[in-house]
Amino acid sequence: MNKFWNWLANPPVNGPAAIIFIRLMTGGVFLWEGILKFVYTNQGVGRFTKIGIPFPEFSANFVGSFEIVGGILIILGLFTRFVSLPFIFQMTVAVLTTKIALYLGTSPLPLPPAPPQVGIWAVLHEVRADYAQIMTLIFLCIAGPGSKSFDAKRKGSA
Repeated sequence: MNKFWNWLANPPVNGPAAIIFIRLMTGGVFLWEGILKFVYTNQGVGRFTKIGIPFPEFSANFVGSFEIVGGILIILGLFTRFVSLPFIFQMTVAVLTTKIALYLGTSPLPLPPAPPQVGIWAVLHEVRADYAQIMTLIFLCIAGPGSKSFDAKRKGSA
């Protein structure tokens, strides 16, 4: 367990400065999606209610708040692994709760506006952003936040 905490708290910070662009993309998407959950009910409580998430008001507000704070932390490159792991879990839950029903044609959410609307091709089309977020989070867990990050400053490497 101590080894895991050490890994979590000490990401590599010697990666290229260009990793900031991955952090800006990933963190930015979480930041604005978190804000949207508060600004538009259909993106927060309404959506969580439709897909059957327990305690939709609490859950939507919790997830929205975590996305805002976590998105900012990823942009800054601070506590990168601490934030990335729960985001990977969150994105996996998001895919499982929305894309299986889309595949089966039983989604309570509006269907995509143009074909394919159900089945594997609809899922592959609709999952692209989720997939990109998961992959960039895995990248950040492995490669770390890069040399231009607050994690690097925290370790005295910047």
